[in-house]
Amino acid sequence: MSSTFTWATGDAELEFTYADDQPVALSAYRVPAQSIDIRFVHPTPIVEILASGYGHWLACGKITHTTIGKGLRYVGHRTDRVAEPVQAGGSEGAGRLDISLRDPQSGIEAVVTYEIARESPMVRTWATVTNGGENDDVTLEAVTSFAGSFGSPTDGPVTTPDTFGDWTLSEADMDWLCEGRWHTTQLRSMFPRIHEELTGWDPRGRHQVVSTGTWSTGQHVPLAVLENRSLGLAWIFQIEHNGAWRWEIGQDTADGYIALAGPVEESHAWSKTLAPGASFTTVPASFTIAKDFNAATANLASYRRAWRQPHRDDVHPSVVFNDYMNTIYGDPTTAKELPLIKAAAEVGVQIFVIDCGWYDDTGNWWPSVGEWLPSKTRFPGEKGIVEVIDAIREQGMIPGIWLEPEVIGVESPVAAKLPDSAFITRNGKRVVEQQRYILDFRSKDTRDYMDSVIDRIVGEYGVGYFKLDYNVSPGAGSDYETDSLGDALLEHNRAYSAWIEGLRRRYPDLILENCSSGGMREDFAQLSRFQVQSTSDQQDWKLYPPIAAAAPMLMLPEQAASWAYPQSGMTAEETAFNINTTFLGRFFLSGYLNRMDDAQHALVASGIASYKRHVQPVIGSSVPFWPLGLPEWDAETVAYGLRPAESDAGKSAPTLVTVWVRDAHKGVIRLHLDHAKGRNATVSPVFPVEGFKTWPTTWHAEEGTLEIVAPTGVYASRTFAVTLD
Repeated sequence: MSSTFTWATGDAELEFTYADDQPVALSAYRVPAQSIDIRFVHPTPIVEILASGYGHWLACGKITHTTIGKGLRYVGHRTDRVAEPVQAGGSEGAGRLDISLRDPQSGIEAVVTYEIARESPMVRTWATVTNGGENDDVTLEAVTSFAGSFGSPTDGPVTTPDTFGDWTLSEADMDWLCEGRWHTTQLRSMFPRIHEELTGWDPRGRHQVVSTGTWSTGQHVPLAVLENRSLGLAWIFQIEHNGAWRWEIGQDTADGYIALAGPVEESHAWSKTLAPGASFTTVPASFTIAKDFNAATANLASYRRAWRQPHRDDVHPSVVFNDYMNTIYGDPTTAKELPLIKAAAEVGVQIFVIDCGWYDDTGNWWPSVGEWLPSKTRFPGEKGIVEVIDAIREQGMIPGIWLEPEVIGVESPVAAKLPDSAFITRNGKRVVEQQRYILDFRSKDTRDYMDSVIDRIVGEYGVGYFKLDYNVSPGAGSDYETDSLGDALLEHNRAYSAWIEGLRRRYPDLILENCSSGGMREDFAQLSRFQVQSTSDQQDWKLYPPIAAAAPMLMLPEQAASWAYPQSGMTAEETAFNINTTFLGRFFLSGYLNRMDDAQHALVASGIASYKRHVQPVIGSSVPFWPLGLPEWDAETVAYGLRPAESDAGKSAPTLVTVWVRDAHKGVIRLHLDHAKGRNATVSPVFPVEGFKTWPTTWHAEEGTLEIVAPTGVYASRTFAVTLD
C-alpha cells in the first residue's frame, strides 16, 4: 500500500509517493497561481545512484534504472525555512524539504533536498549520499541531482508511447564566437516508435548531453526546454555547476524521463570513495514546469533573481567601456588609454576597464600572465598605471581591470615560485594548455596567492571592477591527492566558487564580470556569483545579434554583456546597429571613441542616454522574451524583447523590443507579443531616433502582433517601446 505526503511552500507544491516495496517518487507538481497541476504516473526514483558492485537493474548506459535507486526506501522527511541556503544563493525565506532514504542491501543512505524561494516556483534540488555501512568502503560512480518523469496535466490525458512524440526538445550548441545556437527537435525523431511495451522492458536509448573540463558551456549548455503544446506544458531544467556535467532524457514505456547530474564515471573519469560514515553531495540542479515556453522563462528569470548573490549594481546596471574588442586589443599604454578615457566619460560611460596586457613588459601578454604587476614600459610615467587609473576616477568613472586568476603563464616568474601542488597535475606533471599552467584552487597556496593579488590591486589602485577571464580548460582533472581525476576537478571548481564568495565578502561593492574566453562558462554556478557575464568574443558586428538575443536564455538580461564596438569608419546605421546589440542587456561598449567625428560621437552618447532613460530603470525586473522565437544563427531577422514581470503588468513600464535586419531580409516583420494580446498599445521608437528613417509599425491587438516594415538589402536595427493602455 502506497503513502503520500505533500510539501507546499512559496508558490509551489510538491507531492511524493512511496511504499514499503517502492522508492520515493515525485507524484505531483502544482503552482496554483499559474493553474499548474501536474501528475507523474511513472514512479521514477527521486535519486539514482551507481556504485561499484551495484549497477543497473536494466542493462543500459543511462544514469537511471540503477539498482540502488530502485532499492532506496523512505525513512522520513522534514521541512524548514532557510535564510541562507546550503547551496550558495541570496534568497531569504526559501522553503526547504529534506527526504531521507536508505537502501538496506548496500547500506547507502541519501538525503534529497528541495528548496523553493518565495519569489519563484522553480525548484532547486540536490542529493547527499552517505556510506551507512560499518565496515566496507563504497565507491560512487554516478549520482543524480534530479531524476523524474515528464508528467501530464491532472485534468488531461496521460502520456503514452503514442503521445510521447508530441514533446519537443530545445537545446543549444556553443562554441567560441558562435554561442547560443538554439535548435528544437521533435522527440519522436530521436526516439523511434519501437513497441517496447511488448517486451515488458523500458527502452535502453537516451539522448545525453555532456560537458567536460571547466568550460561548462564550451560545446553545449546545462539547460534545456521540453515543450508539449498538445498538453500545454513546458519544462525548463538546468544543472548549476561550473565544471563537468551530464543531462539526459529518454523514453521509458510509461513516460519520458529526465536525469541531471554533475560529473559521472562514464563521461568524466569521476568516482568518489566513501569510507563508513563519509558523505558526498551532488551539484545542484533546478526545474520548473509551466503552461508554455514564455511562462517557463518568466519562472526562470524570477528564480535567477531570487538565488543570485545580491549586489548594489543589479537593479541599475552600470554602463561599461572595455578597451579590448576591436580597439586596443591587449596592447594598452598610457598614450592609448588617456584619450579613450576622456571620450568614454564624454558619452556617459560609468565603468572603464583596462583589459589584458597591462602587466606585460615583453610585448607578448599571453604567456606572461600571473605576477599581476603593472608594466613599466607600457605605463612609463612617474606614477605608472596609477596615472591611468587616476584619470578614470577623475572622469567620474569606476576603474576596472582584467585578470585571469585561474592560470599562470609558463613565462611568468610566479610559475617557479608556487609549488606543483598549487597546479592541476597529471602523472606528476603540470597540465599545460596554450602556454598556461592551470591553478588548482583546492590548494591553500593558490588561494592565498590570489587573495594577495586581489588585495594589492584593490588596496593600491582602488579598482572597483574586475573582468575575470579564463581562456583554457584542463581536461579531465588532476590525479593529485584524489579518488579520481573527475573528483579533483569537481573539488577545484567548488573551491574556486568558494574563493569568489570570499572575495565578495571582503569587498561587497566590487563588481565582478565573468568572462571565460567569451561565453564558455555561462552556468548558474558562475552567474549566481557575478554581476556581469560576457556573452562572446565575436568581433564581427554583423554576426553578433543572434548571440546577444539568445544570451538571456542562460543569464539575466542585466548580466548579458554583448559587445558594441562602433568605429569611426562606420555609417550612422552601422553604429546604431552596434549599439542596439548591447542595448537590452548590460551596456558593454568598446571602439575608438576618440577617433569619431562629432556626429558619431553624439550618436553613441545618445544611445547611452537612451539606455539610461528607457532600459536601466526597468531591466533589473524585466522578463526576456523572443517575439520571433529563439534566433537561428543565419536568420535574416532577429528580435529580442524585455517585458514587465506579471507583478508589474498593470504599471506603465513599456515592453521593449529590438529588431535587427541583416542584408537579405525582405518584407514585413510580424512580432508576437503574446503577453499583450487583446490590449491596445502605443508603439514608439526608442533608439535610434533623431536623423534616422522611421520604420512604419502597426499594432494588431486581437492577435498580439506588432507589424514592422523594415528596409531591405541593408544591416539595420531599431528598438521600440510598446506601451499598453
